Amino acid sequence: MYIIALLLHLIQRAAYFYSIILMVYALLSWFPGGYQSGLGRFLAKICEPYISLFNRLPLRIGPLDFTILGAILILNLAVQGLAQIVIWITIHLVY
Repeated sequence: MYIIALLLHLIQRAAYFYSIILMVYALLSWFPGGYQSGLGRFLAKICEPYISLFNRLPLRIGPLDFTILGAILILNLAVQGLAQIVIWITIHLVY
């Protein structure tokens, strides 16, 4: 049971850090040439595959693009849902 809790904690921490990376990537749009910098290219390799999953959704309102916000929201909801499922399974299998 300790191993399951540890794995779940690691998954939650990884999602937290990936959310921070996504926010930094979004903030690069505020700086001219931010995406063309070394950091911007590195973050694009990490973030673009996940963000591209949400490009088909209508998350653009005028000049504002909420794609990254939607991606962060879905990531965090998925991790919380996974945590709830694992906790439910653990409780029902142990007791």
